[in-house]
Amino acid sequence: MSTSAGAAAAAAAVAQAIKASGAIVRVEPADFLRILSRQQEPLVVQATGGFFSTSYQYLSSYKGLAFYTKSSFPLTLPNGCEIVQAQKIWIPG
Repeated sequence: MSTSAGAAAAAAAVAQAIKASGAIVRVEPADFLRILSRQQEPLVVQATGGFFSTSYQYLSSYKGLAFYTKSSFPLTLPNGCEIVQAQKIWIPG
């Protein structure tokens, strides 16, 4: 497979993943915490990753949209959050 064909196939796979998962909104950690504070008992999916340094990833939904953030330090989540620990969070694109 040529390089351009491989890139096209990868772009098509990402587009298909976005269609399957719906809209994912990337926000800064402070904005993510603000969104969580608007909810009672929000559900948060949390994962830790990184190759050279640890990163902390968070995913939650609010009013039908999925919000995602990534931080170099663990976030202090509001009281009442239900936390699901995931091995990995994969966001297309």
